Amino acid sequence: MTTKTVLITGASSGIGLDVARGFLERGSNVVMNARNSEKLANAAQKLGDEKRIAIVPGDIGNKETGERLVHTAVERFGSADVLVNNAGIFGLKPFLENTEEDIDKYIHINLKGTYFVTQAVVRQMKKQGGGNIVNIGTVLITHSMSSLPASAALITKGGVHALTTSLASELAVDNIQVNAVAPGVIRTPLYGDADVDAFGGVALMNRVGEVQEITEVVIHLATASFTTGIILPVDGGYVHGRT
Repeated sequence: MTTKTVLITGASSGIGLDVARGFLERGSNVVMNARNSEKLANAAQKLGDEKRIAIVPGDIGNKETGERLVHTAVERFGSADVLVNNAGIFGLKPFLENTEEDIDKYIHINLKGTYFVTQAVVRQMKKQGGGNIVNIGTVLITHSMSSLPASAALITKGGVHALTTSLASELAVDNIQVNAVAPGVIRTPLYGDADVDAFGGVALMNRVGEVQEITEVVIHLATASFTTGIILPVDGGYVHGRT
């Protein structure tokens, strides 16, 4: 791919960090965001290409963080060409146990954060004549599991799916493509000390996914010239294997 500037939220670990690695290897400039400034700085140092990396710590649920992301991208590299909305939180709790604070927490990061970062970036993309947005959702929106009670998280991730299809329609006239990746079970720090491999059996491929397998698809969607409005499962056959 030609040199582009890619903005990635939630880039200090897991999928976001590997997406940054993937774009850097393809010659892009990368602007990385995460809430924990120390962890973000360490992640950027680990990638090891200071000239093509900028970091913007901050909570994306605060509207100003998205604006700083764009300002940094344009000031440092001259453009904001690709946005990867990766930042998000997820947790399990039975429906009747969720509190107002739980709902507000998920809305703040997953929905409000994604919405306002995207809004800030789209303003710049319109000035440039186009761009590409890839959101990270989840296959659980349309294929939930009784053993994973996550209604509070999923109502907001469902909003990210809705935002994807809505903006694909609204922004096509501005040459802005909007797609989403819907991961299945991926080996990330999200699972903590849990035995993530125990979930492998839910996929036809009988294993969990690795972060680089999400990165491959994110880069594909960010560079595909005639694709918009797609929510693409990357789940080892979890969706198609259900009965």
